[in-house]
Amino acid sequence: MTTPRKARRPGRSRGSAPHPALRSPEGLLVPALALALALTALPAAAHASPSSPSSPSSPALTWSPCGSARQECATLTVPLDYSRPHGRTVHLAVSRIRAEGARRGTLAVVPGGPGSSGVRRLADKGAALMAATGGRYDLVSFDPRGVGGSTTAACGLPEEDRRLATVRSWPGAGGGIAENVARSRRTAEACGKNGGAVLASFTTANEVRDLDRLRAALGSARLSVWATSYGTYVAAGYAQKHPGRTARVVLDSSGDPDPARVERGWLANMARGAEDRFPDFAAWAADPARGAERLAERPARVRTRVLGLARELDAHPRATTTPGLALTGGMLLQALQTALYDDAAFPEFAGLVRAADATTAGPVVLPPSLAQPMSQQDAAVTISVICNDVDWPGSVADHARGVAEDRARYPLTGGMPVNITPCSYWKNEPAEPPARITDEGPSNILMVQNLRDPATPYAGALRMRAALGRKARLVSVDSGGHGSYLGTGNACGDAAVTAFLVDGVRPDRDIECP
Repeated sequence: MTTPRKARRPGRSRGSAPHPALRSPEGLLVPALALALALTALPAAAHASPSSPSSPSSPALTWSPCGSARQECATLTVPLDYSRPHGRTVHLAVSRIRAEGARRGTLAVVPGGPGSSGVRRLADKGAALMAATGGRYDLVSFDPRGVGGSTTAACGLPEEDRRLATVRSWPGAGGGIAENVARSRRTAEACGKNGGAVLASFTTANEVRDLDRLRAALGSARLSVWATSYGTYVAAGYAQKHPGRTARVVLDSSGDPDPARVERGWLANMARGAEDRFPDFAAWAADPARGAERLAERPARVRTRVLGLARELDAHPRATTTPGLALTGGMLLQALQTALYDDAAFPEFAGLVRAADATTAGPVVLPPSLAQPMSQQDAAVTISVICNDVDWPGSVADHARGVAEDRARYPLTGGMPVNITPCSYWKNEPAEPPARITDEGPSNILMVQNLRDPATPYAGALRMRAALGRKARLVSVDSGGHGSYLGTGNACGDAAVTAFLVDGVRPDRDIECP
């Protein structure tokens, strides 16, 4: 029987002894911040940086048309293990949209997740970004390891363990976690058995290295960056590691970079984020203008209705049109969490509440985010990055106590953010310490952050701001949802970011956008 992994000093090197066969917005994110695992260990030195960006030299990229009329795609080959630069390789799908006029440099679009596609994000945002920056940049992005057109891995998980509401550990009725413990154990075992060295290479540190390999392949001395959600940690880590290779860096929707916790902290902070953001949905759902979509006469009653329905569904799950899947309270709250990312998703969630609350209706039609399982590849990368990056505590009793306390303090997330995950049963320790973000390096970072972000709450972004110190300025946007620049329609926030990217004009102090 597999026992929980004991808490360990973050970053201690993996041993070389063989492991037993053990063996998840914009993406965040996918919705991003999930869990993670990976078993087959790489040696402790496997993630050491090459001696220089050209050691070995990066091959030239061969571009061909793809996607939109102006988008091009190529394949970049990188080492599986950067300590063995001439050994086994993996490939990355990369994409670009070339500058339209006087080119000022290369702007890398770094996606969220873990698990989001940079190629897809460039396709979605490329036209708007090109228009905002006057076509002055070559826009580039890539699918990180495990994602989309890049080299992927799989854990071989059954369908029921690849649904979003099970990849995220929503407790059972009354906060019970026994089912979460069993699922976490079998998920870790499956990933360890089937994921191999490729899955073990899915780390933030390797994404930073891969980004620098892309820079070298493009022939760029420096990169400008627009990073979103989880990608802000990648970009901050890149700026920390390669300060001389960054030009203008935008961190959009940042999490707390605490190196002792990183993804553990991001997940836990989602409880606070949901509380920050829910009033926006409650006001929308109580507005008389909603007509038939209105859930209550006052915002406070919207909250009461949603939480009451979640309790009822935990006690008496509702039949759905998806064979073998009943709607539980945890699934309802996961649908809420997804809806809080974007105002455009409010109507769908309100419809689910009405359908699930009806006493005479037939089976409930679930939104695709609940009904459709993730692919094997998406589940693997969503889970693996988070567990590979940092140690997670393993005590079942401590998790049970934490869930009970979090459910009382933050009922909208039902204890999920602090519940046990497959990371507690991971057998290989992180190969290296998580990046420590500091104020060392050039002062060339602009942060932009919504005040009511459900996934990367404002309180966590303030921790990133404090860590960056003199290197950064913060634009705080009085808006809700996940993702700010070219996302919320806030003219003040968008103008501040655009001015920085286009003209290098950055506020001389932190500012607030109404």
